[in-house]
Amino acid sequence: MEAQTEIEGRKTFFIAPDTTFVPESYLEDFLSKGYEAYIIRDFRFYPIYEQVKIIIETCPDSILFFFIDSDVGVDWGKFIKFIQDEFQEKVLIGVLYAKGRSPEQKAALEKYYLFDLGLQCGCIELEYNKEKNFSIIDKVMFANQACGRRKNVRAICDATSSANFLYQGAVVKGRVSDISVSHFSFIPDPSYTFPDIPVYTKIDEITVSFKGMRFKVPANLVIQRELGDGRILQVFLMLKSNGQPGLDEDVAERVRQRIYTVVTEKVKETLLEKCKKWKQEHPTSDHS
Repeated sequence: MEAQTEIEGRKTFFIAPDTTFVPESYLEDFLSKGYEAYIIRDFRFYPIYEQVKIIIETCPDSILFFFIDSDVGVDWGKFIKFIQDEFQEKVLIGVLYAKGRSPEQKAALEKYYLFDLGLQCGCIELEYNKEKNFSIIDKVMFANQACGRRKNVRAICDATSSANFLYQGAVVKGRVSDISVSHFSFIPDPSYTFPDIPVYTKIDEITVSFKGMRFKVPANLVIQRELGDGRILQVFLMLKSNGQPGLDEDVAERVRQRIYTVVTEKVKETLLEKCKKWKQEHPTSDHS
């Protein structure tokens, strides 16, 4: 269906991580696995509680991983319990910490976070190795269905994104409303006349324009329905050059990068605007 909002789908937020353990480069790699992830670590202007509250209210059903070795001016145990009690079923929570604790300290952490608080996303020890940590976090995110109901993250497109193709000698042009590395939704321009296209029809070549890039791809029409205003929504499954679902990797990588930019910029912009609004309403609030 045509998207109603850009802020949709399950997201994962790493709160106050040490980027030695969780570097920014992970985020785009996670996107390739269908996980939409963000790092939140600047608490100079907006208190951590307010940022977490805004995240949960803006992106319900998200996963929050708190890096409990970071000093952000809170008692992590009490803070996480407070967040869990206040927001209950609205969010999933896990904790991350650096390797180096004694077996007794690890056991105490696990008892508190896993058994006393019952955190669903684990109490996870990270290594001093980026590749190992990526694998560790990847497994945890997969186990907690961080991709939500969608296998691939999709970007909501603006009016500059378009597609066109030939069908039975007729030109079909229109707007791309959203896109992932597997599918795109297409709304044909009603001013063009073209024959009805049956579902499951394969189009040998569709030219897609998305955020400054153009590519040509074969695709199968998999869904078609009326939007109620006289327009038609069509969903196409894109195909690789060998006929398998998806995009050839060179194209997929470029599309993925643009999806990452579109999706994350919109979410970060929305969260920042809400933080600014909070600040305007609380000009004398302590930032600690």
